[in-house]
Amino acid sequence: MRINDVILRTVVRVVVFIILTLGVSLFFSGHHAPGGGFIGGLVLASGVILLFITYDIETVQKKMPFDFKKVAALGVLIAVGTGLVSIYFDFPFLSHTDGYFQFPFIGEKHLTTVILFEAGVALTVIGTIVTMILSISEDE
Repeated sequence: MRINDVILRTVVRVVVFIILTLGVSLFFSGHHAPGGGFIGGLVLASGVILLFITYDIETVQKKMPFDFKKVAALGVLIAVGTGLVSIYFDFPFLSHTDGYFQFPFIGEKHLTTVILFEAGVALTVIGTIVTMILSISEDE
């Protein structure tokens, strides 16, 4: 039986938004500063776990109907796929490329394939951590 914890749920809504924003910021800053897919994934997973702790697991899974095992598998597939694509183009495994691209409303931006690898790492970390926490919570 759950008590009516309105203050906790209200505070968690704000805190989770801040945590997820920090996680995305760490993810994107990883190419030029400390951060990246691993630490960004850990911070994003901590936001999801905070939701699981505050609300019950069934409520959060109704709003986020992800199978986190599949999220981890997709992350591994993306990370390994970036390395295999470099082999396909006759470069060493995990060689990355970059370039400047013109976008309609935001102008010229520097993009690199490292972001795809880091996205794979982040998805792997999120999927693995949340799956571990959910499997621990199922033990009784």
